[in-house]
Amino acid sequence: MPLPNFLVIGAPKAGTTALHSALRAHPALYLSPVKEPKYFLTDGPPPARGGPGDARTFREWIWRRADYEALFAAAPAGTLCGESTPFYLYDRAAHHRIRKTLPQARLIVILRDPVERAHSNWTHLWSAGLEPIDDIVQACAAEEQRIAAGWDHFWHYTALGRYGEQLASLFTLFPREQVLIFRYRDLVDRPAGTLDRICAFLGVEQGLLAEAPRENVTAHPDPGQRHRMLATFRRFLPGALGEPIERLLQRRGRSRRPLTWEQRQQLIPYFAADVELLRKVTGDDYSDWLRPRERSGGLIGARPPGQRQARNGRFADS
Repeated sequence: MPLPNFLVIGAPKAGTTALHSALRAHPALYLSPVKEPKYFLTDGPPPARGGPGDARTFREWIWRRADYEALFAAAPAGTLCGESTPFYLYDRAAHHRIRKTLPQARLIVILRDPVERAHSNWTHLWSAGLEPIDDIVQACAAEEQRIAAGWDHFWHYTALGRYGEQLASLFTLFPREQVLIFRYRDLVDRPAGTLDRICAFLGVEQGLLAEAPRENVTAHPDPGQRHRMLATFRRFLPGALGEPIERLLQRRGRSRRPLTWEQRQQLIPYFAADVELLRKVTGDDYSDWLRPRERSGGLIGARPPGQRQARNGRFADS
């Protein structure tokens, strides 16, 4: 059975869903029908318990070797196979499992401003009724307790954004020529050029992919009695039973509001030392992540300033 030739390994909430969808359109590439199998996150069955909603996520993991191989069984002859699990970059044990099973794999890394990434991550869980804390700064302050309690990776709002630590670990196992790193803003602002860069890295024809699909921003329900009541039901209803409540929660939600500079100032210290480590590890400067944001977002596949945007287009939040 075929195994992947390449992996999109991170980071969460940094455009991996959009990239996975875009690469599917290339005739020389075959992307797994399950976008996020999480195979290399475990050596056996996933945990049985975690934070709110984690039990359902664990049930969706593809952890048996035969099931993982089956994801690529339909790949046409001669195509390169790939999958996208954005937690692989964060999970140090996953680095070793990938090295053992796929030592020649090419690894694709998308880095997003870690403060914005954490905010998007928190908004995702808040809008789903799973996050019980209605303030991003307070939720980040609770992170260490949550990790100690076994809450899954997606709750690690700040730890997921310490890319310097993660890449330093990865580069002890993989040569740098097997790892492609680019910014989320590259995919947002220059999709065609960024996709060509990825195709060149994978060794397939360039010029065939022009944009990544647009996706709507996560709705941001306002805190209040309605949200508290619905979210309480959502957190205790298993699996698909909670999905209608999640839709109700998001029905009146506004688009995700950008962080204030005051909020950024409170979150930046979680990342400041790692941004310097990231510079040392990659040789690139990411110090703009420690300053106020010039803008709150954009479109994947956005037009240059001054041109009219597509109707209903919003910030790609995946």
